[in-house]
Amino acid sequence: QVQPVESGGGLVQAGGSLRLACAASGRTFSSYAMGWFRQAPGKEREFVAAIGWSGGNTYYADSVKGRFTISGDNAKNTVYLQMNNLKPEDTAVYYCAVKSFLGVHLTATWGYDYWGQGTQVTVSS
Repeated sequence: QVQPVESGGGLVQAGGSLRLACAASGRTFSSYAMGWFRQAPGKEREFVAAIGWSGGNTYYADSVKGRFTISGDNAKNTVYLQMNNLKPEDTAVYYCAVKSFLGVHLTATWGYDYWGQGTQVTVSS
């Protein structure tokens, strides 16, 4: 079983920064991408950012473009999310996910098969 584990969440004031990290461990596996999603209370889980290992392409939700940066290391199965200029609407549980199959775009929630437990990010106004 593959298990992603997130770290780095916390409480920050609006305009501040946080860096999330995710390391996936378990049986030997190959992944095509890793991504970050978030879920606020009463809302559906939504795409935040993803990185494809083939070519290193990155993708961002419009709401975080210019503020968040995703990076990672395929060999180490790790991914990071640098979040700057945080806003209260960024408050959510952030989940790391591993994509080990093709056929679904990596911005889609259903395109990932392994999920972490999530880490809380709270931005105060």
